[in-house]
Amino acid sequence: MSADPDISGTFALKGRVLTFNQGPDRYDYWEKGCVVIEDGLITAVGDAAGVNSKNHSAVIDYGEDLILPGFIDGHVHYSQMGVIASYGTKLLDWLNTYTFPEEAKFLDPEYAADTARFFLAESVKNGFTTSAVFCTTHPQSVDAYFSVAEERGLRTIAGKVLMNRHGPDELCDTAETAYDQSKSLIEKWHGKGRCLYAVTPRFAPTSTSAQLEAAAALYRESDGVYVQSHVAENVAEIEWVAELFPAAQSYLDIYQRFGLLGERTLYGHGIHFSNADITMAAESGATIVHCPTSNLFLGSGLFEYRKLKAAGVEIALGTDVGGGTSLSPFATVKAAYEIAQFRDTSFSPFEAFYLLTSGGAKALRLEDKIGRIAPGYEADLTILDMNSTDIIRRRLRNADSLSDALFAQIILGDDRAVRAVIANGKPIYEKSGGDSLKEYDR
Repeated sequence: MSADPDISGTFALKGRVLTFNQGPDRYDYWEKGCVVIEDGLITAVGDAAGVNSKNHSAVIDYGEDLILPGFIDGHVHYSQMGVIASYGTKLLDWLNTYTFPEEAKFLDPEYAADTARFFLAESVKNGFTTSAVFCTTHPQSVDAYFSVAEERGLRTIAGKVLMNRHGPDELCDTAETAYDQSKSLIEKWHGKGRCLYAVTPRFAPTSTSAQLEAAAALYRESDGVYVQSHVAENVAEIEWVAELFPAAQSYLDIYQRFGLLGERTLYGHGIHFSNADITMAAESGATIVHCPTSNLFLGSGLFEYRKLKAAGVEIALGTDVGGGTSLSPFATVKAAYEIAQFRDTSFSPFEAFYLLTSGGAKALRLEDKIGRIAPGYEADLTILDMNSTDIIRRRLRNADSLSDALFAQIILGDDRAVRAVIANGKPIYEKSGGDSLKEYDR
């Protein structure tokens, strides 16, 4: 049975079910499982024979497909969809050549809305139900993004970029306007439906001390808001930061000095950390978001996943787009696996899917709401067709375990593997329903 967008009330899903608990090695798996959803929440899960799925408005039987918690993207720029796959250069040149001209277009609310629709269609098509999103310096870019996300019932974190120096005039705000506009957007969107706000300085070099102080004030004053930015991504960037903030001991220390480290602070990249930086990140409760396809594409460096994890740092995964090369969770974890190989460590398939689900929720401080298939959790689910292509189907003839089957998805999978997506208890995407992007392809 296909997922019907009009399904409401109580319904059940059947298929293989996998959900993680407190770590990648602690999971529940039912070969013939059942998930019951009522009014946007999961009310039961377990072996199909032991879960009452009768008397529901519908039972969707996904057969051999794998039902997982919805995927979580910890760092992504929706406003850079137009410059994904742009050729060459390192980070700072890439920003000036591609990113800033593209983001200037978001002064137009219609352009912002059209991009938000396209981005979220692509993101959902890849199985993501939660994302931490950078908008632009324009408040209308935030309104456009949250409006579309709210329509789709997605849990999301987003915010207006703060940037008052080292950028084109049409993208720069001031410390005062950054504070005032962000405050207004927080009041408008934070906690509305499933929307959460993130105070979003682009990165330390593009904000003056006054603007970073304003960002910290917003973080302190607004209950439950997030902070998101970038840190220690590129060697030339780090050298520039040291010139701009000579009193700081490191790039990460700048955010610490301004009161921008703590729970619900999300920092992309974190590649070039000293031992002191790693300790600071762990002790502060900050989350570092590993963006592997971006780090490879821009030649930024190789993330030290195992070292940060061993120190107790919270880690999420991010697609990063447009510096990243794909919105695919498979491309993201494949690149993370390859980077780990260069660091003489193994990034297991269970670890990958844990970070895309329960681990990502924990890193975003949303582990009580999303990331698991368990009673009381919000019903965000991604259903994978484990045999989506001929090469995967042939490869799985030799798969001798769940781990092996998952690893094949990581290396060989793409958006064709995502059969369906449910957000907040409502089916919002079904692969067999045709091209979900037609209405967004203008």
